[in-house]
Amino acid sequence: MARKCWKARNDRKAKTVARYADLRHQLKKEKDYVGLSMLPRDASPTRLVNRCVITGRRRAYLRRFKMSRITFREFASAGMIPGVTKSSW
Repeated sequence: MARKCWKARNDRKAKTVARYADLRHQLKKEKDYVGLSMLPRDASPTRLVNRCVITGRRRAYLRRFKMSRITFREFASAGMIPGVTKSSW
């Protein structure tokens, strides 16, 4: 389980990215790299980390379900994810 501050930090970064998205796009279009460097570091979308929405784990993240493999397996086994069934042959 990730610490709450890590999840909060990632949420704060996501808000910053959204706030500066239009300005970053405009500066890139004008090729104003000095202006881009004046923006906060967290305005860059590459600083965002994919984290599990339930546990906050960043490794083994499944983008389609927005959760880690461990949480995905628990939810799938419990039948809480529609359309996902355990395969057997």
